[in-house]
Amino acid sequence: MSAGPATKFVRRPWKFLGGVAHLEQLPLANIPEVAFAGRSNVGKSSLINALAGDSTVARTSGQPGRTQQLNFFRLGDDQLSVVDMPGYGYAEAPKHLVDSWNELLRNYLMGRQQLRRVFVLVDLRHGMKANDLEIAKMLDKTAVSYQLVGTKADKLTNAERAKTKAKLATEARGLIACYPDVVTTSSQDGEGLDGLRGILYKLAGT
Repeated sequence: MSAGPATKFVRRPWKFLGGVAHLEQLPLANIPEVAFAGRSNVGKSSLINALAGDSTVARTSGQPGRTQQLNFFRLGDDQLSVVDMPGYGYAEAPKHLVDSWNELLRNYLMGRQQLRRVFVLVDLRHGMKANDLEIAKMLDKTAVSYQLVGTKADKLTNAERAKTKAKLATEARGLIACYPDVVTTSSQDGEGLDGLRGILYKLAGT
């Protein structure tokens, strides 16, 4: 599959459907869906904007915990649903908010039948943390396919990137529902973006 049609597909205007704070608000859909998950401030919104080629698609902030709901987008001619999820592991927000976000995240992941893959974003500078493994184990238990995506590759040297990617790949092989290929990305210099666009294109069934 060439990068051309995949890039064209993903960089078309993204339709924002709205934010969901409660499960009963989830939009009905009979199309494939993917979700981006990760620790607070891992770079989810920045990566989504870089994939779309539009800095206004997803809100970004240097303040952890800014994304506080499930934000739904549609790609192509309503061919793929994309979800920007609340960041997990942010301890400075009020406890009741953290508990609410985490419950929403868990319930969504466990009950969304059309969910084809969850991209679990990991900051390459820090590797997988305990809360990343907690999400991975939950996805293993519910048999939801997921894939590790390293972010902020531009912050590392080439040698550090290779070492960290190899470590993540080893960890991925030990996780039941984890797709074996690890994608390393940078929203700043574009590393890995075409590869990730190709995955989205394929999951859309185009």
